[in-house]
Amino acid sequence: MQIGVVFPQTEIGSDPGVIREYVQAVEHFGYQHLVVYDHVLGADTTERPDWRGPYNRETSFHEPFVLFGYLAGLTRRLELVTGVIILPQRQTALVAKQAAEVDVLSGGRMRLGIGIGWNEVEYEALGESFHNRGRRSEEQVAVLRALWTQEVVTFNGVWHRITAAGLNPLPIQKPIPIWFGGGAESVLKRIGQVGDGWFPQLPPDERAFEALERVRAYARKAGRNPEDIGIEGRVSIAGGMDDAIDRLSAWRGLGATHIAVNTMGAGFKSIDQHLNSLRAFLKACNP
Repeated sequence: MQIGVVFPQTEIGSDPGVIREYVQAVEHFGYQHLVVYDHVLGADTTERPDWRGPYNRETSFHEPFVLFGYLAGLTRRLELVTGVIILPQRQTALVAKQAAEVDVLSGGRMRLGIGIGWNEVEYEALGESFHNRGRRSEEQVAVLRALWTQEVVTFNGVWHRITAAGLNPLPIQKPIPIWFGGGAESVLKRIGQVGDGWFPQLPPDERAFEALERVRAYARKAGRNPEDIGIEGRVSIAGGMDDAIDRLSAWRGLGATHIAVNTMGAGFKSIDQHLNSLRAFLKACNP
């Protein structure tokens, strides 16, 4: 099982030196990948009294592709993972270009996690439809993979048209792995049919087992080997170290290929506290 960390997006602040210290320490400890969340805009709750989203305009989010361009030069082994980019609110060809550039600059360490999101505020501001985002994302995946693997692409779809054009440079990975977030049945089917992996937003319990079985069934029906689909569980330090270790074991029992450790929400006041907890987690994993 590959063990990574969740970038403490909402707590790390905006000092480039602190970000550098964090990611280099994480890599030095032996963690294998870094998962970064994505939000472009946050809603102003003073103007939206009925807002129910977990994030708002006061919540800090770094832009993943720009951040990864910075981190590519600061790290040597750490896989850079979006967990997840809200794909349908972005122009597909631009995402292809940005992800390819990160892959080139990092020496082939990009993994693109995608999702359809919940924040209609962002869709409105970015000029994309919130209502057909799931269906559009299927076509977006096909466009991304074509642009990453072919020097010249012609594509005529429902929402995309490319006429004899291509990326330069192409990514090192051809194609860059695409993993999915979300848990609706349509998403599980999409993962089984075309996904390289899944980020289940579930605890490692019976519901997760049943969802994984449905993904594997969809994969077999599509003529794919379910073992080729990666599974990345998530554990949180906020519930205590023993609970995090127990959940790691549970994810391993469910066949997860990856795990990411989240230190946000644990009450830490400094990056040193985040890093100390990550060091302790690895020690607890390997006593």
